[in-house]
Amino acid sequence: MNDIRTRTESDLIGAREVPQEALYGVQTLRGIENFRISKFHLNEYPLFINGLALTKMGAAMANFELGLLTGEQADAIMTACREILDGKHHDQFPVDMIQGGAGTTTNMNANEVIANRALELMGHARGEYQFCSPNDHVNRSQSTNDAYPTAIHLGLYATHLELLKHFKALIAAFRAKSAEFADVVKMGRTQLEDAVPMTLGQTFGGFASILEDEIKNLDFAARDFLTINMGATAIGTGIAAEPGYAEKCTAAIGKITGWDIKLSGDLVGATSDTSCMVGWSGALRRICVKVNKICNDLRLLASGPRCGLGEFNLPAMQPGSSIMPGKVNPVIPEVMNQICYKVMGNDLCVAMSGEAAQMELNAMEPVMAQCCFESADLLMNGFDTLRTLCVEGITANREKCMANVKNSIGIVTALNPVIGYKSSTKIAKEALSTGRGVYDLVLEHDILSKEDLDTILLPENMIKPVKLDIKPKRQL
Repeated sequence: MNDIRTRTESDLIGAREVPQEALYGVQTLRGIENFRISKFHLNEYPLFINGLALTKMGAAMANFELGLLTGEQADAIMTACREILDGKHHDQFPVDMIQGGAGTTTNMNANEVIANRALELMGHARGEYQFCSPNDHVNRSQSTNDAYPTAIHLGLYATHLELLKHFKALIAAFRAKSAEFADVVKMGRTQLEDAVPMTLGQTFGGFASILEDEIKNLDFAARDFLTINMGATAIGTGIAAEPGYAEKCTAAIGKITGWDIKLSGDLVGATSDTSCMVGWSGALRRICVKVNKICNDLRLLASGPRCGLGEFNLPAMQPGSSIMPGKVNPVIPEVMNQICYKVMGNDLCVAMSGEAAQMELNAMEPVMAQCCFESADLLMNGFDTLRTLCVEGITANREKCMANVKNSIGIVTALNPVIGYKSSTKIAKEALSTGRGVYDLVLEHDILSKEDLDTILLPENMIKPVKLDIKPKRQL
């Protein structure tokens, strides 16, 4: 026996029974049924839901100022929005992020949830839309085509601010390792071949620096989210909106958020333009290119333990094989690599969808939003995982690093300014053919005194530009 209580709601298509306990209504129900596409549902992205609530709250404030809502309606709508911002009712947003209709299902999901909660606050039953309607009141002076992208902008800007916290924490972890390993001399490498000496601290400092450089680029891209098109309504002409509404709504959203929210200078152009998501997703891709490089370096430089480079140790997180006893794999850098590949793939989807705008609208905004929110979530989780389970626990193999330096032919580069390129080349060639060390050959050929040679090869003299007043005893 089916004892689920329902209420009857109707729309353009017809009447449907909606669960009585649901705050959403008939159009959300149709969206649930029509778009069983992915596992990415709106209620998994709370900052996007908050963006919707901020948008609807700003609209209600503007509509009340213009006399388009009663005080009771405006208060109830804004209270419902505040509850959503406090984390309530998020389970009432079950629609798939990937949907047809350019976001209409998502916009109506918000309108219906807010309207039904407002009705309760006003002392009415859910579905009694004559007192507070999803369309006539919550969506007053709006279209999906301005409310939905505005909500995306606000949700993604909030996401951006959260992402920065996780990103900066990872950078700080690399900086800490740079200081810890400042005195560990090792060989640098180019094209996987021995190059010249450096410190392990310089390696980790380089990791921190190249990531830190991306903060400004990411911030620059995110600033575009602060420009919105509220008041554009359907195509940017503002049809069905009151004069002054766009400005009042923009100001209200700025006041609520505390952010420097601006109204687009051309609402027609802005309504079909999704380049802010393209730009921010591209900034995430740039970060992923660098994080991938870093993770590949971590895996290579920690390879071993006996037959690899083994310059430092990654924390052992789990057994690395079902058949090889004692094997431990670099699982944390590996998973970060995969996250980066996924974000790069999402960026391609965003770019392709961004160029799919036709006439006055881009109907592909839903998948663009899903990709951007997903990429940010993946990176935040990845940054924390890489930091706490890998970077913070790295230890240096100091003896191995120094032994590599002493055995390397690359240290002859440090001698080049003193003994000349020709003599350096001959020493390097002999060392390569005989397997002997550069240090011993220089002394054997009486090119430099032991004192001068030791001075040139002091770690502090090999890892930065220096001027040494040393002359060779002879040339080869």
